[in-house]
Amino acid sequence: MPVAEKKTEAPKKFTPYEPAPGEEYMNEKQLEHFRQILLGWKQDLMEEVDRTVRHLQEDANNYADPADRATQEEGFSLELRTRDRERKLLKKINETIEKIDEDDYGFCEACGVEIGIRRLEARPTATLCVDCKTLAELKEKQLGG
Repeated sequence: MPVAEKKTEAPKKFTPYEPAPGEEYMNEKQLEHFRQILLGWKQDLMEEVDRTVRHLQEDANNYADPADRATQEEGFSLELRTRDRERKLLKKINETIEKIDEDDYGFCEACGVEIGIRRLEARPTATLCVDCKTLAELKEKQLGG
């Protein structure tokens, strides 16, 4: 099985939301737009988990040659690390869906400004506006963290 495609990126299969002039930010239509993006992303990740489980079960051979066995184990290890990252992402997606359900989505957790529709379409689980995210990354870089 080839290395799994990168599912940790936000899904690209959606029509960008075009707000009407004067439309209120994070109204029901916008919240539903992002809920559908997140649910689709979650579904893609869950299908990938199922494929990995099947692959590990079907392709688990007990190779006599240590080099073949090591190659197979390295491939399995890479897949499992990828799935672990996706597991963490699924948790973040679920938390984001909860924020939508609580009508607490789309605003920066640090400064309270609108994160923005385009940024949220690129990263639906974003919790910081671009300015606060940039600042956080600069601080992290300076602290070496």
